[in-house]
Amino acid sequence: MKEELVIGGVSVAPGEIRHIDLPVVHLYTGTEMAIPVYVQRGTKPGPTMFVCAALHGDELNGIEIISRLIRNKSLKSLRGTLIAVPVVNVYGVLEQSRYLPDRRDLNRSFPGSSKGSLAARMAHVFLEEIVSKCDYGIDLHTGAIHRSNLPQIRANLDEPETLAMARAFGVPVLLNSTLRDGSLRQAAADQGTRILLYEAGEALRFDEFCIRAGEKGVINVMRHLKMLPQVRRKSTIEPFVARRSGWLRASDSGIVNHHKALGDHVVKGELLATISDLYGEELGKVECNADGIVIGRQNIPLVQEGEAMYHIAYFHEPHEVADNLELLQDSLLPDENF
Repeated sequence: MKEELVIGGVSVAPGEIRHIDLPVVHLYTGTEMAIPVYVQRGTKPGPTMFVCAALHGDELNGIEIISRLIRNKSLKSLRGTLIAVPVVNVYGVLEQSRYLPDRRDLNRSFPGSSKGSLAARMAHVFLEEIVSKCDYGIDLHTGAIHRSNLPQIRANLDEPETLAMARAFGVPVLLNSTLRDGSLRQAAADQGTRILLYEAGEALRFDEFCIRAGEKGVINVMRHLKMLPQVRRKSTIEPFVARRSGWLRASDSGIVNHHKALGDHVVKGELLATISDLYGEELGKVECNADGIVIGRQNIPLVQEGEAMYHIAYFHEPHEVADNLELLQDSLLPDENF
C-alpha cells in the first residue's frame, strides 16, 4: 500500500478518513465549484477502488447508494482504499440536468483537457485526481428521464477479471458493452483501471430496490477483491451475459398502453404495447422481435413515431433470468408492504 495518497493537494494516510472538496472551476459569481470526495483508507494493504455517481446530473440513485455505502459497518474492516464520489457533475445536479451548462455530456468528454471547455476540464480533473490512482472503479447510472432501467451491469466482459467483478456484483443481467469514445469507461480502460457501469432506475427518482441492489453489489465486489472479509451468501444469483441488445421503437405517434414491465420475459412476436389516437382508436403495435428480457422501458404514456420504447436484452434462457430477478427482489425487499 502506498504510504501517501494525495487528492486535490490533500494527503490521506493509511487508516485515515477524509472529506475533500476537489476544485474544478469558478462560476460567474466567483463561487468555486468543487467535486465532493470521500476517501477511506484501511490500515492493511489492498486495492484502490473508486465509486462515483451523478456523472449525469439528473441520475440520482447513485448519490444515495454512496451515502449508504460509506455508512456501511462493513467498511470498518477495509483493506486498501475506497474513494467515493457521490456527485461528479455538481452543476448538473444543481440544475437537475443531464448536461453541463455548455450542453456537453460529461460522459463523452474524457480524457478531457486542462485548457478545454468546462466539460473537458471536469473530465481531466476527475481522471487525473481520481481514476488514475485506482485499480478498479464502479460508475453508477440510471436510465434517462421518463425511462427506467432494470438493475444491470455493463462492462467489457471479454476481459476475464472484469467479468469476474461483474459476476460478483450480483445482478441477474450482465450486458457486454463496447467502449464508447469519450466515455469514462474508455478513459479508465486506457489507463489500465478495470471498471463496471451499474445501470438501474430512472432519472430524477429514487428507486429503493435499485438503491439496495447497488449498495449490496458494490460491497459484493469489494469482498471479491478482498477489500472486505468474505461472508457466506445465503443465495447466489448466477447472472446471464447478453452479447446483444436493442431498442424497439414506436411505429406511430400517440397514446401508449404498456403491456410489459421491466424484467418481464418476452418472446418473439409477443405484444409489448399498443399505440392509440386521442379517441382510443388503435394506430399501431409494438411487438417483440426475439426472445429476451425487458431491461429498459419508456415510462411516459406519450410517444412520437420512431421513439425508443423497449430495450430488450437477448438471451438463450430468459426464463432463468426472470427467476434470478425474483430471487434478488426477495433478498432485498423482504417487506411485503414495501
